[in-house]
Amino acid sequence: MPGYVIHLAIGKRYIEKNNIKDEENFLKGCIAPDLLDKSISHYGKKTDNPNFKRFLAENSLNSEYNQGYLLHLISDYLYYNKYLNRFVDKFCDEIYHDYNKLNEMLIKKYNIEIPKEIQAMVGIEEGEPNILNYESICKFIEAISSINFTQIKSLSDYLSSYEMFEEKEKIEK
Repeated sequence: MPGYVIHLAIGKRYIEKNNIKDEENFLKGCIAPDLLDKSISHYGKKTDNPNFKRFLAENSLNSEYNQGYLLHLISDYLYYNKYLNRFVDKFCDEIYHDYNKLNEMLIKKYNIEIPKEIQAMVGIEEGEPNILNYESICKFIEAISSINFTQIKSLSDYLSSYEMFEEKEKIEK
């Protein structure tokens, strides 16, 4: 799963691009699934494959909290299945150190205030990340925050929205 700071950065960028009125509750929703029992909070057996249908059947998107929660689930799915597999075959502990090495830069870039409930869990380490890199994480944040999930009806729509962003990035280079 993306680290807390990445989830908050995605949430902050999503807020900037969309009409989110209750920013505080939206950002709480963006980190909530990782504060709970993940086997339950991610609506699937594993965090890399949340059951979006079940989440939407059990929750309304009328609240900014639930919208942030869904954005978290979408981020996890796309992180594992479209982003991370470019760098590693499977998730490993070294990625947590990379998060800590990227956190300070991301906090500054996205003007993130770390909520009290996760301050002890957000680490800062010096050095260059070994697996991830700053530019690719920023592109991932931009891609996910550009998906207007309130208008998307299926998982294939999420994937195609993400892939369209990736293609646009390749063309602009």
